[in-house]
Amino acid sequence: MIKLVATDIDGTILAWGKGFTQNIKNCIKSLDDAGIKVVLVTGRMHSAAVPLANELGLKNPVISYQGGLVKTIDGKTLFQSNLDSDIAKEIINWARNNDVHLNLYLNDKLYVEDDNDIIKAYVSGKFVDYKVGSFDDLEIKEVNKLLAIDSTNPDRVTEWVDYLKEKYPELYIVKSTPYFCEIGPSDAKKSLAVKFLANMWGIKSDEILAIGDQNNDIDLVKAGGIGVAMGNGSPEIKACADFVTDTVENDGFVKAIEKFVLTGSKL
Repeated sequence: MIKLVATDIDGTILAWGKGFTQNIKNCIKSLDDAGIKVVLVTGRMHSAAVPLANELGLKNPVISYQGGLVKTIDGKTLFQSNLDSDIAKEIINWARNNDVHLNLYLNDKLYVEDDNDIIKAYVSGKFVDYKVGSFDDLEIKEVNKLLAIDSTNPDRVTEWVDYLKEKYPELYIVKSTPYFCEIGPSDAKKSLAVKFLANMWGIKSDEILAIGDQNNDIDLVKAGGIGVAMGNGSPEIKACADFVTDTVENDGFVKAIEKFVLTGSKL
């Protein structure tokens, strides 16, 4: 019996540039009414995920920064892992030297050095404010993560991932969308954060359904008893999932929940 549903947000229950469908809202409410815990698991900032949890009526802790932060809705930190400050500074210099746009997340706040189209597109519709200025003027500590973005060339992002993984094998570096290279500490993984909450609640691995759409969700879908990939997901996540559902545009999350959790229901 599934007691915990761990779900990615973007591309899984929320289509890019759109709001939650009524089917998603109804499905989440049905899970909540049935006593099944629903946890949002995202690469987003905590402050950008909480409004979505509130919209869905969720009271459970939110997993943000790819698993680097587990925090309650009212702001109590349950788990946090930050990037080493010296390594963060090295990667900042690498980004500058290679003309890489870099988002810097310090203590759940977003900073950039250039106020360009990349950051404006990134924050659009995400409940996110950002500050512009030289990173040299900041105290580089409590770094939640770094995010390198190329909004036009996914092959360049792949090159960054490969290079940084080789140079910093101690970090968790993953391509979270075709255009995003996520850089965090080794224990900032969605699967580890889900297991942290499951242990806190006394929930076994086989009582978890985990669902996502991109490569940063691969370890997430492997963390539960049932791992589901979205129909719009990457080939890599589809290959390792137990089940591939419909796309986010067609409420694939709802269809997976109907199949595995709320069997026989018509949401």
